[in-house]
Amino acid sequence: MTEKVNIASNSHNEPNADEALTMTMAQRICALRKAQDFTFDELARRAGVSKGTLVQIEQGRANPSISTLCRLAATLGVSVADLVAPAGPANSRVRLVSESEARMLWTGPHGGSAVLLAGTAGPDMLEVWQWELKPGERFEANRHGRGTRELIHVTRGTLLLEIAGECTAVAAGTTAIAQTDHSHSYSNPGRPAVQFFMTVHEPSTGP
Repeated sequence: MTEKVNIASNSHNEPNADEALTMTMAQRICALRKAQDFTFDELARRAGVSKGTLVQIEQGRANPSISTLCRLAATLGVSVADLVAPAGPANSRVRLVSESEARMLWTGPHGGSAVLLAGTAGPDMLEVWQWELKPGERFEANRHGRGTRELIHVTRGTLLLEIAGECTAVAAGTTAIAQTDHSHSYSNPGRPAVQFFMTVHEPSTGP
């Protein structure tokens, strides 16, 4: 199963906030594209997405996949959090992110979820995610930018982590340090739900 953004109403996204979040993404991507003098064709080419998809995103008529958000953010020189999270106070050394600001960006077919708890401003991306995979669920991700690393701490169940064809079982209480600038996936082949926290660092590779 490929990854797909599903901006659903839940404890992290308040009721009726899904439409507002979609429009937030649309407005920010549009503003960043215009600020950098990118045409639809140029941004689509550089980010590796179709022009039609980009037009629909900017019109607020499409929810992009997580990989599409990552590609657009990297091309625009920002982070995913810059595209989906409320703007924080300027010049503050500490910013507190409330539960209401966390964004659920994926839901699985059996109720699993991926929630972006917090992220720094780009272009260097540092993010914290909370995941749950129900039995039988699988999330397939495209390769991230060069040098991307993930710290994955499993708190329940056993996560099956596959990177470039190599499978590793990560049991509860274990932390995996993963190089995810290759195609990778997370899956739960067992019976209990798998829960884990993930910290992602994707360094800027420059223009």
